[in-house]
Amino acid sequence: MPSGQRLQPGRTGHEHAGESPIYRRPTRTQLGAIYRALLSVHGHQQWWPTALEDGPAARLEICWGAILTQNTSWRGAAAALENLHDAGVFEPHALLELPTDVLAELVRPSGHFNVKARKLQSFCSELVEEYGDIDELLDAETDELRQRLLAIWGIGPETADAITLYAAREPTFVIDAYAYRLFERLNLAPGPRKYDVYREFLLEKIGPDVNALNEWHALIVRHGQQVCRRSNPHCEECPLLRRCPFGENEIGIRGG
Repeated sequence: MPSGQRLQPGRTGHEHAGESPIYRRPTRTQLGAIYRALLSVHGHQQWWPTALEDGPAARLEICWGAILTQNTSWRGAAAALENLHDAGVFEPHALLELPTDVLAELVRPSGHFNVKARKLQSFCSELVEEYGDIDELLDAETDELRQRLLAIWGIGPETADAITLYAAREPTFVIDAYAYRLFERLNLAPGPRKYDVYREFLLEKIGPDVNALNEWHALIVRHGQQVCRRSNPHCEECPLLRRCPFGENEIGIRGG
């Protein structure tokens, strides 16, 4: 289940870092230790590990889910997907035949439903008119595929990377509020809070292994949802506490 997009990282301790902060970029050794700690607590997440083998319907659902989960929880996006299934319109041509207001009601559980209806229609229109089917759209190397997706109205970098990684199984890193929060709280931000700064750094350090990139993002999201939360983080339960200046300070404040 992907993360919601454009969610806020919350307090990280970097809010007043000044104009020229010093960044302590994580080494591969530090990243490996973080990964193992998260995996030991949360286990393998296995988000769509066989998308390419599951067929075009599964890949289409991942694409639509990536759009519907923007700025909301996966629970709302999943409910909207279920409505589309139940209405018998889980196919690009069928969805395009729906009036926008009817489609908006079907995706209402995902929030911002009017604009998301338009985004789904924009995606499906591009898919049908320019590529014909989902396989043709996704049949491209990482950079070309990202550019194809970013050219579609309603798809930004995070959505494009989610589709690229999970639906096309091409190597990229999905950056979201959970990633900013985790690395800033650990005082291991690779640079300023900018999408491409994080994406390019982590992709270079972790490498092109799609399964590893899949697991990394999924673990960060799970940890951000359950432990390293925006407010009231469960720092006492965090396997990264000894590495986390924010967490140690948070516990000190509570204890004081």
